[in-house]
Amino acid sequence: MMKASKLREMSVEELKDEVSTLSEQLFKLRFQRATGQLDNVMKFRQVRKNLARVKTVLTEKGVRN
Repeated sequence: MMKASKLREMSVEELKDEVSTLSEQLFKLRFQRATGQLDNVMKFRQVRKNLARVKTVLTEKGVRN
């Protein structure tokens, strides 16, 4: 789990990289879930929440997603 305080210390570029990484992870997890290969269903929820945290911090910094 990512802490919002750690995210606020990151630069905008680092946050954007994190958004793309998490989006890619979410995409892969969706495929795993659809094909029945997803072992840890909590991973899906964690990635979604982390993505939301990063996007929230970007919005706080005044950056449009």
